[in-house]
Amino acid sequence: MRLTRRDLMGTAAASLAATALPLGRARAQTPTLKIGVLTDLSGPYKDLGGPVSTACANLAVADFGVSGKGFNVEIVQADHQNKADVGAEVARKWFDQDGVDMVMDVPNSGVSLAVAGVAKEKNKIFIADGPATSNLTGAKCNANTIHWVYDTWMLAHSTGSALVKSGGDSWYFITADYEFGKALQRDTTSFVNAAGGKVLGASQYPFPGTTDFSSYLLQAQSSGAKVIGLANAGLDTINSIKQAKEFGITQTLAGMLVFIADVHALGLETAGGLVISETFYWDLNDRTRAFSDRLWTKVPNKRATMDQAGVYASLLHYLKAASDMGIDKAKASGADTVARMKAMPTDDDCFGKGLIREDGRKIHPCYLFQVKKPSESKGPWDYYNLLATVPAEDAFRPLKDGGCALVKA
Repeated sequence: MRLTRRDLMGTAAASLAATALPLGRARAQTPTLKIGVLTDLSGPYKDLGGPVSTACANLAVADFGVSGKGFNVEIVQADHQNKADVGAEVARKWFDQDGVDMVMDVPNSGVSLAVAGVAKEKNKIFIADGPATSNLTGAKCNANTIHWVYDTWMLAHSTGSALVKSGGDSWYFITADYEFGKALQRDTTSFVNAAGGKVLGASQYPFPGTTDFSSYLLQAQSSGAKVIGLANAGLDTINSIKQAKEFGITQTLAGMLVFIADVHALGLETAGGLVISETFYWDLNDRTRAFSDRLWTKVPNKRATMDQAGVYASLLHYLKAASDMGIDKAKASGADTVARMKAMPTDDDCFGKGLIREDGRKIHPCYLFQVKKPSESKGPWDYYNLLATVPAEDAFRPLKDGGCALVKA
C-alpha cells in the first residue's frame, strides 16, 4: 500500500510535529544531526519501545553533551503502527524531506527489514534496537544497518538450549505469523533439535490483532509437549501467559522474548519462575543502576527494557563516531559512519564494553534470568535472579554462519 501525503499527515507526520525535540537553539551555520526514533506508540510493543525509547534517546544526547562540540542534535519520533509499508514510508519521508540522518529503535522485525532497505537505498543509517530477526545480520545484512540489542539466534541459543538441557526435550510453538515469530521459531527449533529434543507441532496466529490465545494453548496442551514455546513478544506474550494460567496449563511456558515491562504487567504471582534471556537489566551492576537512576528522573516509576536501553547506548556510540569523523562527513555518508562505528570499541553504562562486527551485529554478553517469586522480591522492579552469563563471544551467532555478504571469506 502506498500512503498518500494526507495519510502521512494523519499518522506519522502529526506525531513528528508534536514530538520534535530540538536540543539547543542552533545558529544557521551550525550543523545538526537529526535522529528519528521510529517505534510503536500505540500497539502491542508500546511498552517495549514507545515513548520511553525517545526519553532514552534524549538522555543519550544529554549524557554525550553537545555543548561546545560545534553541532546540534534534534530528535523526532513516529509510530510505525507495526506495518512495514508505514514504517518504510515514514523513513523515506524523513530521509528525503526532513533531513533525518539516522533512524533507530523499530520494535518489529518486518518493519525493520523494510526500513533497513530504505536506509541502504538512501545511504543513511538504521540502528535496529527493537527488532529480533537474525536476518538483519544474515542474508539481509547491509552496510548501513547495525543490529544492537538481541536477536532470535541469541534468544534461541540461551533460553532454548537451557530448557532442553534441564529436561524440556519436547516442544510446541505458539508463533506470531510474521518475520519475527517465524525467525524465532526457526532458530529455536534448530537448537532444540541439536540438543536432542524434538518439536511436536506449532500454531501460527494472525499478527497484530490476536488477543484470544485459548485455541492455540489448548492445541499445545493436547500435544503433550513438555515445553510450550511462545514465539511472540509484548502484549501477545502477556496475554498468552495469563490465559495459560487461567486454563490451568501445567506445561513449562518458554517466553522466548520477555521484557521487564512484561513481567511488571504480569506481576510476580503470574510471572514468578519464568526463565528468560535479556542483555540488559537495570539492577545488574553499578553502571546499569547509574543509568537507570538518571532515566528515573526523566521517566518516573519506569525501568528501561533492553530495547530502550539499546536506544540510549547505540545513539551514544553514534554521536561519538560522528563527532570523531566530523559532522559533515557523517551526514554525507551513512555507510562511512557505520564503518567508523564498527571501527570504534563500544562502551556505555547499559551494556559495558563491546564491539560491532563487520556483519553489523553488536556484541555483548547475554544473561539467563529467572523471574523472582513475590517472596523473593525486595521492592518495585526487583524482579530477576541471575542464573548464568553467556560471554559476549558466545552469545551471538558465529560470524561465519550468518551468510552476510559483508563478511570477508
